[in-house]
Amino acid sequence: MSADLQTLKPVDLRSVLTFTVKLARIAGTLILEGSQAIQSTSDVNEKKNSVDLVTEYDVAVEELVKSEIAKAYPSFKFIGEESYSSGTRNELTDDPTFCVDPIDGTTNFVHGFPFACISLGLIYQKRPVLGVIYNPFLDHLYTGIEGQGSFLTRGNNQPLKLPLTNPKPLPSLQKALLAIEWGSDRGEKNLISKSDSFLRLAGDPADGIAGGRMAHSIRSLGSAALNISTVAQGGLDLYWEIGCWPWDVCAGIVIAQEAGGAVIGSHAALAAATSAGSSIDPFKVTPDVLTGRKYLIIRAIPDTPNETGREAQLRIARDFYQTVEDVEPK
Repeated sequence: MSADLQTLKPVDLRSVLTFTVKLARIAGTLILEGSQAIQSTSDVNEKKNSVDLVTEYDVAVEELVKSEIAKAYPSFKFIGEESYSSGTRNELTDDPTFCVDPIDGTTNFVHGFPFACISLGLIYQKRPVLGVIYNPFLDHLYTGIEGQGSFLTRGNNQPLKLPLTNPKPLPSLQKALLAIEWGSDRGEKNLISKSDSFLRLAGDPADGIAGGRMAHSIRSLGSAALNISTVAQGGLDLYWEIGCWPWDVCAGIVIAQEAGGAVIGSHAALAAATSAGSSIDPFKVTPDVLTGRKYLIIRAIPDTPNETGREAQLRIARDFYQTVEDVEPK
């Protein structure tokens, strides 16, 4: 593939994937080195507040990735978390664009909790088309290309197609294992809204929790990319978050969709897409969904005699959004 090629075909994306996987593993080595070093220092800075952290390794990994992409694909554009935080605000265009979170799960990284990763997504014509997520602590590599499936590679083993097992029906939220996050906005309004939502998701309606769904349980991996990847592999039934950014979810969107998952935007986006007479595809990740900072990802669900898998995903999405509160991210 020419480094200046602007028209991406499936074969081109496979070449880009090979490059991106190699880059993710190189970056993973730096992440592991940084994790060892940072445990003996206090070199951790704050962005928005005391729980929105950045380290010198977030910056170093992004600079490494940005440099290697520029050499291999000089005409591709670049959107990165740390570049954005420092004031570089590239607009989303139809051009091939890498969308990168150098260390997704920085708080985990700082504390030595082994759920942090690099997330490398490729956007083309304003939609995610390729994703690579690599957790170097567990040596788990998730990959996906639009129309070509998604996979998990553990160590040096052969890639496993996602989801890892045949999907099971999901009759209700009561049978679901859910992923949520507290996020970095710890203001009273946001925390009360989220706490109330989590209470209803977990609470027993027979024991006084109005609207309680009493889901099997709730998990928080501390990384949007790894939450989404775990939904894609079938280990979580769904993941919901308000407040993350395109670089947190871009790669995961491809991986989840290629595993049969549904990626849905905000309460309002779902309502508009499912209203009477609407021609909007609720499963299409438009630029508004990609950049909207409100995401609900639901795992693959099989067809049954009573409903298709897509109908089941919409049913679960409606029930979920009727249970939780919508808030505006900061």
